[in-house]
Amino acid sequence: MQDDVRPDAWAGELDEVLLRVGHRFGRADLRRRMRDYVRALLGPVGRKNSWQLAEYAGHSAPHGFQNLLNRARWDADAVRDDVQAYVADRLGEPDGVLVIDETGFLKKGDTSAGVQRQYSGTAGRTENCQVAVFAAYASRRGRTLVDRELYLPKSWTSDRERCRAAKVPDSRGFATKTELARTLVARALTSPLPISWVTADALYGQDWHF
Repeated sequence: MQDDVRPDAWAGELDEVLLRVGHRFGRADLRRRMRDYVRALLGPVGRKNSWQLAEYAGHSAPHGFQNLLNRARWDADAVRDDVQAYVADRLGEPDGVLVIDETGFLKKGDTSAGVQRQYSGTAGRTENCQVAVFAAYASRRGRTLVDRELYLPKSWTSDRERCRAAKVPDSRGFATKTELARTLVARALTSPLPISWVTADALYGQDWHF
C-alpha cells in the first residue's frame, strides 16, 4: 500500500495537482508550505502530527505548517472544486460511482471541532473522536476521495462559544450524517464528475429521505 502513495513514484502527476490548486494560496511561501505538507502527508511518517510532518519535510519547526492550517487565508472548498475537476479529467467514466461512508479520527482532547465520545467505525467501538462523512469517486480507471463534511454533534452545535473557539462558522447548525451525505451527493452531481451510481454504507440506506 505504501508503494502506491510514494510521491517519488508519480512525482510529475503530483506536481500537476499541486500546480492546479496553487493559485488558491495567495503567496509563494504558502504555496511552498502547501506542497511540502501534502508531500509529507503522503510520505512514510509514523504519526502525522505537525512536528513529524515538518521534520520529514526538512523544516526546523512546525510553525509554518501550523500557520498554513490555522491562520493563513485560503478556501478549502475552492481547492476541493479544483481536485474534483482534476479527478474528472483523470478518472472520470460515464459509469462512475460515488461512494459515501464515514470515518472516525481518534482524539485525546476536547477542543478539536466535533470531538466527543461517539462510535467510531475505525476503532469498532465508542471512543473520544471526530467523525466525518466522505465522498469517494470510483471508476475502472481508479478511485480517490473527492469531498468531506465534518459531523458536529448537538453537544457542539448547541454551544456557540465552543464552536467559535474551534473556528466553526456561526451558520453551521446540526445535521445528521445522512443529511451530510445528501449534501455531498447534491454537490457531486453539480461537479464535473460523471456519476451514474451512488452507493453507501447500510446506515444511510435506513433513511428513506437519503
